[in-house]
Amino acid sequence: MGRCVAHLDMDAFYVSVELRRRPELRGLPVVVCGSGPRAVVTTASYEARRSGVGSAIPASRARRLCPEAVFLAPDFAYYREASREVMRLVRAHVERVEVVGLDEAYLELTGLPAPRAAMRLLRGEIHRHTGLSCSVGIGPSKLVAKVASDAEKPGGFVVLTREQAFDRFGGGPCGLVPGIGPKTAERLRSLGIATLAELAVAPPELLGRAFGSRHGAELRRRARFEDDSPVTEERKVVSESREVTFDFDISDPAELESVLEGLVDRLGAALSAQGRQGRTVGIKIRLDDFTTHTRARTLQAPVASAEHIGPVALQLLRRFAAPRPVRLLGVRVAGLEPAEAAREEQLTLAL
Repeated sequence: MGRCVAHLDMDAFYVSVELRRRPELRGLPVVVCGSGPRAVVTTASYEARRSGVGSAIPASRARRLCPEAVFLAPDFAYYREASREVMRLVRAHVERVEVVGLDEAYLELTGLPAPRAAMRLLRGEIHRHTGLSCSVGIGPSKLVAKVASDAEKPGGFVVLTREQAFDRFGGGPCGLVPGIGPKTAERLRSLGIATLAELAVAPPELLGRAFGSRHGAELRRRARFEDDSPVTEERKVVSESREVTFDFDISDPAELESVLEGLVDRLGAALSAQGRQGRTVGIKIRLDDFTTHTRARTLQAPVASAEHIGPVALQLLRRFAAPRPVRLLGVRVAGLEPAEAAREEQLTLAL
C-alpha cells in the first residue's frame, strides 16, 4: 500500500455559497465580480461558463459574453464563514489537512483502511451540512490528486495512479499541471514543446539552457506526474501585501503617494494585529502598458508599523519615478517572523 493523497475542491465556490441565500437563482447564469470599470470575474456558475465566462476575465467582457447573467458583488466575509464550515467537517474526518485558499484542501489519506469510502462519506457530509458540492481527486501525490480533482468538475470523483494520470493527460498542454504557468508554457512552446508527453522526454540540456538545470529537471518531473511534496497542516506565510488596481490610470506622483500611504496604513494594521514583522519592504507597480515592476529594500531590523514601513516604501516609489501612468500599486513586507521571536533575537545579540 503506497501513499494516498486527496485533493478536495469546492465547485464554483463563491457562486454556490451565494445560491444558498438566493435559491431563486439556481439554474441561471450567475457571475460574482466587482462593479468598477476594471473589475474581473471572481467566479462564474457553470451555466455562465458555457457562454465563455471564466474566472479572472474582465467583468466588462463577461457582460458582453453573457448579458442575461445575474451579476453579484462579492461578499468575502460570507465566503470565509462558509469555508470555515467546510474545513471543520474536513478536519473532523481526516487528521492531516492542508488548506489552500477558501475552497480547496489536500488531505493525507495514507494509512486509512478505505480512503475512497472515507472521501465519499466526507463529500456526502459536506453536502448534507452545507448544501455545497465538491469534486475529489485521489492519487499517490498532491500533483496527481490536484489534476484528478479538476478532470470531471462539477461533482467529480476521480482516482488515478501516476501512470494513469500520464496516460490520460500526457497529450494535454503543459499548463495543465500546477507549477507550470502561462509564461513557462509559452517558453516551452517556443522550444517546440507543447504537451506534457513532449516535456516528459525533452532533452535535459535543452531545458537546462532555457530554465536552468534545477528548474528544467523539475519541469520534467511534473510532466511525468512525479511529486513527493508533503501535506503540511500549516502554510508558512512569508509575506503580507496590500495592493489596488485603479479604475483609471494615475499619473500624478502626489496622488500615487497618497494611495501608497493608505495601503501602508492597512498593511501595518494587519501586521500589528497578527503580531508579525519583516525585514524586506517592497512595492509593486503595474503601468498602463501592463508591464509590472517591483522594487525592494532589506532592512537591518524588522518592521511592522506604518511609521516604519511608509518611509521606505515612499523612497522606493520616488526612486522608481513611474515613466507612464500607473494601473496598479502595491506594498509588501516579506521575511515575516513573529514579533516575539525578533525581540528575543535582538535581546540575545545585545547580551
